[in-house]
Amino acid sequence: MNPNISGPEEYDLVVLGSGEGGKFIAWTLAKQGQRVAVIERHYIGGSCPNIACLPSKNIIHSAKVASYFFRSEEFGISKDNCRINMWAVRERKRKMVDGLVDMHLANFKASGAELVLGSGRFIAPKTIEVELAEGGTRVLRGNRVIISTGTRATIEPIPGLVEAGPLTHIEALELDHIPEHILILGGGYVGLELAQAMRRFGSRVTIIERNDRLAHREDLDVSALLGELCHDEGIEVITQAQVTQVEGKSGEWIKVHAMQAGWDILLEGTHLLVASGRTPNTQNIGLELAGVETTNRGYVRVNERLETTAYDVWAVGDCAGSPHFTHIAFDDFRIVLADINGGYRVTTGRQVPFCLFTDPEFARVGLSETEAQAQGIRYWLTKIPMTAVLRTRTLSETKGFMKALIDMDSDRILGFTAFGVGAGEIIAPVQVAMAAGLPYTVLRDTIFTHPTLPEGLVPLFSAVPPRK
Repeated sequence: MNPNISGPEEYDLVVLGSGEGGKFIAWTLAKQGQRVAVIERHYIGGSCPNIACLPSKNIIHSAKVASYFFRSEEFGISKDNCRINMWAVRERKRKMVDGLVDMHLANFKASGAELVLGSGRFIAPKTIEVELAEGGTRVLRGNRVIISTGTRATIEPIPGLVEAGPLTHIEALELDHIPEHILILGGGYVGLELAQAMRRFGSRVTIIERNDRLAHREDLDVSALLGELCHDEGIEVITQAQVTQVEGKSGEWIKVHAMQAGWDILLEGTHLLVASGRTPNTQNIGLELAGVETTNRGYVRVNERLETTAYDVWAVGDCAGSPHFTHIAFDDFRIVLADINGGYRVTTGRQVPFCLFTDPEFARVGLSETEAQAQGIRYWLTKIPMTAVLRTRTLSETKGFMKALIDMDSDRILGFTAFGVGAGEIIAPVQVAMAAGLPYTVLRDTIFTHPTLPEGLVPLFSAVPPRK
């Protein structure tokens, strides 16, 4: 600890990291007149507006527009001299990010919360030393402390991988050129979304997945449709492949050695993207000096109120092991705020909706068939193809399906899956019905506007066999 004659600066609340959960707690309490400081080492507002959710969807939408150009004759439009300008694609994304950062700075100013730019590390309970970005140090102590440090892309200990300088999602979203052939380690959310986008920009793309199918935790019909989607887009998928060694330098020349079904295989490309998991940002920030324990996977250990093992210290978002979604981090904010204000709100049993932003989208809330079967839950299954939703025909976006699991005793909706155009929007009314404990018949009997995508919920739930 650096000498500090006057002692630490005292705050009502100190937040380490300006991600979703932390920033909303800071803004809320600062508006109530509390003295609040938020320490951020780089990305103002966290990963979502800077390098993750919103920037990736910006790039994905550019790729969607590009796909329309390449299939323009289908819509009766001729195209000439169509080409992709990746520099312009990147600049559109950067412009959006700049606007989002400005919005966050304005929110900090309006709320009264102090934004401290620098790297923070605990040096004592509820006490953080900050190496300021502008030079020098400050020591801040909070009556309450929130840890909101997020996660980063996992770089596995594969020989040659670090030396290859692989792309993560951060660098992939900053490309100003189209990779000739990009190899992607991992067929999860990041890998699938960026694989399709890069393929649509013109790259040759190969996904290397260690499991026997894409999205291996999801139902078989979801994995099958994802595989079909990759095939139709011209994306090569290598499954059950364990990478053993990497040679070369990403951006120049890459060789990936792997084992598949007992055989050695070799894959070559120009770029390498790692998308095989997340690692919590909890190392080397002095948690042990703050009395904050971590799990065996490195996440901050929390209870159902997101309280850590240290008094008046909470953790929110990815670093707390919450499901890795911005909307869940926002709910973490509501849980901690309730705890601070003497209320009671917990993580136990909360809904976790999610959406994979491939084209078409895959969205789910509640139980999958796989999960229901593993738990021995009795259910009715109702399923329709997206072609039954007439709006999809007007859009020429008919791939996919919708399905729902209905409790055989109560008629409540146990789970809902949409794999098709607008899936992320379609799940919203179903989620509300599930949260309210309503029977599926409420959606079945609702009058939805024609022709819209949610209108498909009527034939979906009309196909449920009546309870005897």
